[in-house]
This record gives sequence, C-alpha cells and structure tokens, in this order.
Amino acid sequence: MSAETQTTVEAAPREQAEARLRPIRWKFPITYAILALISLAVFALLAPAESQTQFRLATSTDFFTIPAITVPSAPTAWVLGLALAVLAALALLRAVQRRRLGVWHPIVFGALFVLAFLVWAGAGRGAVIPLVTVLTGALALSVPLIFGAMCGVVGERSGIINIAIEGQLLAGAFLAAVAASLFTSAYVGLIAAPFAGAAVGALLVWFSVKYHVNQIIVGVVLNVLVIGLTSFLYSTVLTQSPEIWNARQQLPALPIPILSQIPIIGPVMFNQTILVYLMYAIVILLQIFVFKSRWGLRMRSVGEHPKAADTVGINVNRTRTINTIFAGSIAGLGGAFFTVGQGLAFGQEMSAGQGFIALAAMILGRWNPVGALCAALLFGFSTSIGNVLSTIGTPVPSEMLLMIPYIITIFAVAGFVGRVRPPAAEGVPYIK
Repeated sequence: MSAETQTTVEAAPREQAEARLRPIRWKFPITYAILALISLAVFALLAPAESQTQFRLATSTDFFTIPAITVPSAPTAWVLGLALAVLAALALLRAVQRRRLGVWHPIVFGALFVLAFLVWAGAGRGAVIPLVTVLTGALALSVPLIFGAMCGVVGERSGIINIAIEGQLLAGAFLAAVAASLFTSAYVGLIAAPFAGAAVGALLVWFSVKYHVNQIIVGVVLNVLVIGLTSFLYSTVLTQSPEIWNARQQLPALPIPILSQIPIIGPVMFNQTILVYLMYAIVILLQIFVFKSRWGLRMRSVGEHPKAADTVGINVNRTRTINTIFAGSIAGLGGAFFTVGQGLAFGQEMSAGQGFIALAAMILGRWNPVGALCAALLFGFSTSIGNVLSTIGTPVPSEMLLMIPYIITIFAVAGFVGRVRPPAAEGVPYIK
C-alpha cells in the first residue's frame, strides 16, 4: 500500500468521527421544506387548471431566434413542486447524517422555486414573461449594490467599518450629474463620481484613524451629512438652473460584437455601458488581488492582526487610510449609475437605501468579492422580478413584491445564511 493510499484510508475514519460530532443544523432543511410546501400548496394547487404560462427567451438582435416557450401552468407547477420536495428531503437526509450539501443544492433549489413562482404568477394572464428583460433588469439593479459591496469589502478587510456606503453612493450620483450636465458629457460625470465617494471615505478614515471616533457613529453622521448637503444644493442650485447643473446625460450602450448576439446571455451581459464593464473588471481584479497579491495580504493583515502587521514593518494606519479612500472611490463610481448610468437627473435621496443593502450583500458574501457579487445579484434579481410581474399583473400585491429584497436583507443581516466572522480587528482603532 502506497503512502498516499494509507493516508487516505487513515483520514476516512477521522472525517466520519468529525461528522458524528458535528451538530445537526435544522435551519436550512426546515426552510427548504417550507418553500417546497409553499410551491405545492400555493403554486401548484392554486394554478388555474386549463391555463398556460408563456416565456420569451430571445431578442430581435440574437444570432438566431428562440421561439417563446408555452407550458401548461398547473402540471408544470406540480412537477417543479415535487422536484423541490425531493431536494428538501435530500437536505433533511444530509442533515441527519451530519453531511454537508454542495453549493449546487441551494442554486438548483432557488432556480426551481423561482421558476415555479413565475409559472404560477403568469398563469392565465395573457402576457409573456420576458426572461431576458428580467435578467437584464436584475443586472442593472445590481450595479450600485455591487460597487457598494466592493467598497465594503476593501474597507472592512482593512479594519474600517464603512456604514457610509449610502452617503458615498449618493455623493457619487450628485457629482456625476453635476459634472455631466456642466460639461454636457456623461463620461465626464463618470470620471468625477469616484472623487465624491473618495472624499466621503477620506472624512470617514480621518475621524476614525486620526481621532479614533467610533466608526459606526461616524458612518451614520456622514450619511446624514451627505443627504443634507445634496438636498440643500439640489433645492438651491440645481432646481434654479437645471439646464446647466442638472440636465440629463446618459452613457451609451457599447455592445461587444458577436458576444452581444448570443441568445439570453448576450443582451444581458455584453450589451451594456462602460460602467457595467468596469464593474466586471473591478470584481475580477479585487478577487485576484485581495487573496493573491502583496497589497491584498497587507490589507487583510491590518484588518485581522494589526499588531503583527506593524511588527513586520507595515504602516497600519496609512494602509487603512489609503484603502478606505480607494474603497470610497469605488462606491462613488457605483453612485454614477443612478444618474449618468440611467440617463436621469439627480433627485433628492435617490440612492434610496441601496448602500445599506450593499452592506448586507457584503456580509452575505462573507467579505469576499465574488460572494458579495452573488448576493448583490440576488437582491437585484428579486427587485427585477417584482418590477416585471407588477407590469403584467399578478395575484401577489405589488407592495409584497417591493418588499422582497428588504426581507432578504433582514434575513441576511440576522445571520440566517449561517454564521459569518468579520475581520478580527474591524472597528478597532490601532494605537501604537
């Protein structure tokens, strides 16, 4: 027997012993069971017997046309509901065995549940559910959340709690609108937006690092400051001469040849503005640099154990200052989506709490760029579904649909997704 085989054989009993000692976690199996029951008791039983649901999967610019898919509502809802019940039973079995399911399980379960919901919501409505529109809207609504979550990842990995993401998004939206209007160029607004976010980040780190003020209090105060300042300037300057200071400017869509014509994913991912393409690049680069570069190692070290970082020659406070300002510029760039990204004029408090949802996405993503990206897309997708279904008519009240992303946010912040551990030195001033 080779040494590798012997090691594997010896490790198997140890893993089984650890599994027996691991506590049974009932939270997720019970949740899956409740959702499967809802699918069977509501989506399947209440779907009109002779109704149909129609889905559109293509656009007119695709390489080839995918015909609309029409399915019988009730039978399809029953099949999806039974599939969800099987997945819930599998989760229960694995929980009893103290074995963990792969990441595929929640993804498949969530996709089937959403599909069952759409089949029921569109049953007998006489309207087509445009899946491409749903996905495009989900990505668009996720853009400021993703930028805000990336800001939170960089700042909090460095040890600075950033509650001021809301203010940074709003400041970026304001300066982008003013600069774009003044120079009649959306691209100028896009360039200006990061400076507004960086300025808010500089105030945050100045009070936090230099004067050791409680970082949560500073973040809340900065949010109130930015809301008050932008509202004052909006009412006194922008509304007086909107043609100069608040005229609409929009970033043009830049479709990528060939890729933008791929059915379903092409219009969603590759027919976007430069702001969305920058978002792709920032997420990818941060995922690489946070965990694979010297800069990322230093950032994580000052957020986890600043004393140890100081002993090896890392300037802790300088690192935190630079990273927090850089993080603020990322959030400011996300704020540009509210104005030049959508071709809208600036409005008071137009960020509408998106900074706090971005903060929840960062926590849900466990301070990981890709995890935060997935969480932000989940929030954007839930909002997009609500918007689309409210236009085609659905048995669900529109107010309930608007509540979906905030309900998910509450569950995420409450730790429903599992125990998460923030950086150890987060929020703790470093005094030499």
